[in-house]
Amino acid sequence: MNMTEDEENFEFCRQNKTCPDGWTMFSCFCYFLSNESGSWTKGREDCRKRGADLVVINSAEEQIFLSNFTALGTWWWIGLTDREEEGTWKWIDGALLTQRYWETKQPDNGIGDTMWGEEDCAHIRTQKKTKNNWNDLSCDASLHWICEKMAQC
Repeated sequence: MNMTEDEENFEFCRQNKTCPDGWTMFSCFCYFLSNESGSWTKGREDCRKRGADLVVINSAEEQIFLSNFTALGTWWWIGLTDREEEGTWKWIDGALLTQRYWETKQPDNGIGDTMWGEEDCAHIRTQKKTKNNWNDLSCDASLHWICEKMAQC
């Protein structure tokens, strides 16, 4: 039986690549869940200190993995923002958002309510184990974060 390219890549990673202690591998990438919380910027700075960055979600499989990897009822910063231009969501690597996993009626930029402020950063809300669990929130809110980096040989 022939393996698909994804299966071959997974098998290669499983046999030849590793993640640091405290990190979890999925599809040749390593993921780290922060123990502390803070702003989106603080999360990004912490990830960079670890040789990583906030997670960029590139596939439905990765979205499902992250939704299951994080504890139910928790909120986690991801590397998605519309700080540069309202409504134009970009990943921290500069890529425009193409695959979207927003909750119903999100993003809403706080529905214009000054109580919420500008909601320019995205996070995963795992109170529901569904594929569509992103929300926008003020970048100054205090949440945990997910770091991502390539697995190493």
